[in-house]
Order: sequence, then structure tokens, then C-alpha cells
Amino acid sequence: MPTHTMKAIRLHEHGGPEVLRHDDVPIPEPGPGEVLVRVHAVGVNPPDWYLRGGYTTMPGETESTVSLPVIPGTDVSGVVVAVAADVDGLAVGDEVFGLLRFPSFDGSAYAEYATAPASHLARKPTGIDHVHAAGAPMAGLTAWQFLIEAGHDHPSPFQEARHRPTTLDAGTTVLVNGAAGGVGHFALQLAKWKGARVIAVASGAHEAFLTELGADRFLDYTRSRPEELVHDVDLVLDTVGGPGSRRFLRTLKRGGAQFPVLPGDFDEEEIARLGVTVSSAQVRSNGAQLAELGRLLDAGTVRVAIDSTFALADARAAHERAARGHIQGKIVLTVA
Repeated sequence: MPTHTMKAIRLHEHGGPEVLRHDDVPIPEPGPGEVLVRVHAVGVNPPDWYLRGGYTTMPGETESTVSLPVIPGTDVSGVVVAVAADVDGLAVGDEVFGLLRFPSFDGSAYAEYATAPASHLARKPTGIDHVHAAGAPMAGLTAWQFLIEAGHDHPSPFQEARHRPTTLDAGTTVLVNGAAGGVGHFALQLAKWKGARVIAVASGAHEAFLTELGADRFLDYTRSRPEELVHDVDLVLDTVGGPGSRRFLRTLKRGGAQFPVLPGDFDEEEIARLGVTVSSAQVRSNGAQLAELGRLLDAGTVRVAIDSTFALADARAAHERAARGHIQGKIVLTVA
């Protein structure tokens, strides 16, 4: 076994990127059903900067479960170094990736070692490296659970009805807003895998990237209003959210659906008048679905775009990069 301490990034207080501290902490021990992973790369995701900024209560929870200091992060790729006695199917030396303990702030992924429920892990695709694998779990599973298969029966904190993906095939047109980001670029590729026609909305700098990923049409939102140019869409997947989200409702055909990944402001009367559906989901850890996504990653059917990488010790710089926006793919921390 390794020495008893490791490097980890912790928050001792909430605030800007400067509150991320590079600390020596004890290496955690895997509990029942868990393995210990030597982390090689960590994906950076919005919940990481929400937590840093002081958002400590998960949607659907009544109170915060966070006590400071806390290690942020959920997405890891690495190698199993210890296995609890009750774990089958994973062994020391296996390369794995996963979204850890989501929805919660207990992933503790910004570290040299992390414990992980075995059910939250899948074998890392051999065709991609740890950096690309670490970029996949949260963003890839979000796209998967919105578009392909929810994969669980847990109620969404955002709505009473269960989220049901729209059937995607050659007769379907999907508009992805924020198509160059983490969730967006996976959603584009998964919709193309299913045969759908995809309209990608992003800023102009991303046009070549999104066309290369398979977008059938690209719209630069800085130059035009997509809602004035696009009509009769079957599905809008909006990864941006906010008050502007409802303008995409009028791009839908009757019977169409809009899936907001982040909460937006919608008017129930307008939704009813247009004859459309608005539905959201909350991504959850799921090793079996990640294994399915992993097969697509191995085959090159879906690829992970990396915006930038930073050493674990430079997590502050990674969060500063995230704050500048216009991210193309994923920001990843590398762990030596």
C-alpha cells in the first residue's frame, strides 16, 4: 500500500478560485462495496465551482451535507489499488473511470486517491487515455440520461413527472444549445449515433469543431437568433438554461420537447398553447451506463474533446479557466 498521506485540493472556506488549497491529507480507506483508486485524472464540472462558491445543498435535499474542509470533484479516471472484501468484478490493477456519489458533494475526486463505490465505476476504455476518460463521466452520463435512457426511477427534484427521453432516429431533428460544452458535445454525438439530424448552437469560434463532430447545421448565437431561423424541431436539449431558455420553445413542432439541463424560466400557459413538453432529469452515478458509453468511446463513435488540462496543484487556474466560459469540451486536472 502507498504511504498514508496524499495531496488533495480542499476548500476550507467558500469563495473564488483562490480558496482552493493544495493540502496533505490521509489516504481514505474503501468501505463496503468500494475500491480505492489511484487517480490519474479528474474532470472539472459545474458542481465543483458551485460548491466552491458556497452552494452546498443538492437540488432535492432539504439541508447541506457539506462540512468544511471538503475535497471537491466527482469525475475520476485511474487504477484500482485496493478492493473491499465484498466487491466482485474489479481487481487491483484494473483501469477504471466513473462519476462518484452523484448527486452529492461527497465525490472527493480532486485528490491523488479516491474511494469509489464499485457500482459507480466502469472499466476505462483502452482506446483513450486517463485525461479523456476523466472528461467523460458527468457530462457523458448527463447526455445519456437525458437523451438515451434515464436508467433509474429516482424522482427528479425539478419536476414530479418522470423524465422520458425522446425516441431519436433518422426522422428526428435535435437542436443542441451550448453544443461545444461538456454535455453539449456529448449530446450532439449521441444524437448523431442514433441517426438524428442535429442543429448545433454555439459561438462562432466553435463552428469547425462542431461540424467535425457531425453537426448538420451550425448557428452562431452571437450573429443570429436561432429561434427565428429554426422551426419544426423534435427536441431541444438546452445546456445553457437561464431566463433565455424559453425562447427555444417556439422552434419546436407540436408534440416536441425541450430538455433543460439547467433550470430555466418557463410559462406553463405558453407550454400548453404550443403543445410541447418540458422535461428535466438529474444525472446520477451509473457504472453500467458508463460501460455502454465506454464502448462508444473505445470504438471512436463518440470522442471526448479536451479544452485544457491543469496539474492537480493548479486547480485554481482550472477554475479560473472555467469562469472565462466558451469552453470547448472538458477541463481536466492531471495527477502525476
